[in-house]
Amino acid sequence: MSKLYLVGIGPGSSDYLTAAAINTAGSVDVLVGSQRALDLFPGFEGQTLILRARNMDEMMKKSIYLVDEGKNVAILSTGDPGFSGVLNPILKLRDDLDLEVIPGISSLQLAAARLQIPWDQVNLLTLHGKGNSKIILDFMDNGKPTIVLPDFKVEKLAQFLLENGVDQDRKVAVCERLSYPDERIVNGTLKEIAAMDFTYLCVVIIYETF
Repeated sequence: MSKLYLVGIGPGSSDYLTAAAINTAGSVDVLVGSQRALDLFPGFEGQTLILRARNMDEMMKKSIYLVDEGKNVAILSTGDPGFSGVLNPILKLRDDLDLEVIPGISSLQLAAARLQIPWDQVNLLTLHGKGNSKIILDFMDNGKPTIVLPDFKVEKLAQFLLENGVDQDRKVAVCERLSYPDERIVNGTLKEIAAMDFTYLCVVIIYETF
């Protein structure tokens, strides 16, 4: 019987691919993912479908169609499929699939590791696809650091927080392009971060106030 796999591929570098992810990706007929994700499996000889922000819904539906046609399909999900990944959109489309989720290492986990923050003691939040929602403001004063996946621009998130009354001297760390050779971690105040430029591959940590 054909099956759909949702495969977490980690933060980006092949160093953080699990054996389960590698074995699953190598066993299917079709791999679906961003070009960055597909590049992690250069030896794959089956069919590949490129996932982009503008065609995500189309590719999710096509993946399900291919499973219905008897193909084993793996959708590659950056980080973990269950956190700001492909699990939620797939479940919204169909809840009767033969589905298996292969967990991956999230960029949030790697950020917490880099900064030596116990991540069972933080607020975890994703703003992907949501814009700079005021939901983040609910976490600003509960005594825990907040680890957030910004919607797109880190500096826009920082500006949003400043505009909504968060202290300009609040300590912030930005973990950019985690796991890649050009990874960098920038520490500063909220005001300083709001004036900087970052790529879209970032995790933001907003430290608790004391």
